[in-house]
Amino acid sequence: MTDQNAGLRVPAEGERWRCAGCGNLTRFDVTRTRRTTEYWHFDLAGEHQVEEETVRAEAVEAVSCRWCGRDDAIELVDRASADTSADPAAD
Repeated sequence: MTDQNAGLRVPAEGERWRCAGCGNLTRFDVTRTRRTTEYWHFDLAGEHQVEEETVRAEAVEAVSCRWCGRDDAIELVDRASADTSADPAAD
């Protein structure tokens, strides 16, 4: 985990990530580790589907902006008050 991403987490309800460098709100490269318990259902041919998944632990290791590449400017912001006009994707 890089120092720049220390303390980052998956945004909660009402939050989102924002790149303070370029204003990006929509595109990020995220490296995370998850520990899950899954219920796998196999059909008679041997193919499976995951029908239930419980996340036991999750850690965000790194987040970088897809637009400008910075990993030292990612911040959590309130979803409702985020300035979407500054997002590079708004062009």
